[in-house]
This record gives sequence, C-alpha cells and structure tokens, in this order.
Amino acid sequence: MGSKLGRWAFIIGVLLAIVVGVFSANLSGYAGTLSLVLVVLGLVVGFLNITEKETTPFLIAAAALMLTATSVDTLKSIDLGMSLGNYLAGIVSQIAVFVAPAAVIVALKAINTLAKD
Repeated sequence: MGSKLGRWAFIIGVLLAIVVGVFSANLSGYAGTLSLVLVVLGLVVGFLNITEKETTPFLIAAAALMLTATSVDTLKSIDLGMSLGNYLAGIVSQIAVFVAPAAVIVALKAINTLAKD
C-alpha cells in the first residue's frame, strides 16, 4: 500500500506542479492551497518513495532542480513569441515547491542513518 501511495503522490505531484506552473496567473486565488498540496505530496514522496540506495541520486537531482528554480529570471527571458519562458519558469518553480519537502525528509533520513553508524 505504501509504495502505491508514494507512486501516486509522485505522479499527482508532478502533474499538479505542471498544471499550476502553466496556469499560475489564473490560479492566484488558490496559490496557497495548491502550494500546501504540493508540499504534502512532497512529504509523502520523501517518506515513502526514496530508499536508502536512492538517497544520493535523489538529493543531487533535487539540488539541481532547486538551483534551476532560483534562475527563473533566466528562464523568463526565453521568448519564442508565446511566453514560453514564463511557462517554464512557473513549472520549474512549482516542481521545486513539490521536491523541496521530499529533499528535506530524505536528507534528514540520511543524516539519521549516518548518526547511527
């Protein structure tokens, strides 16, 4: 049950982050609620999906995503006549909202494992 819940949390989280990122201008009244949902889904993923073997690759990927999210101004400068950069910036920012809580949980689990040894 736990792995299915974690798998669905990941799928829903990524899809929701993409939808919120694309339509962020139209969803401003729900931004707080949608961010909270992404955070909760990220926590579920961090607790249920990432095994000890996957810790390092996950944390590297999460760090790369969050670093990319800090450069949203660069992403916004990509313009092909249809505000593509704004959409990319929104998607990456929302994926960072989803991944950050999972990264915190996985990092804490890794520190706990290191402390036990």
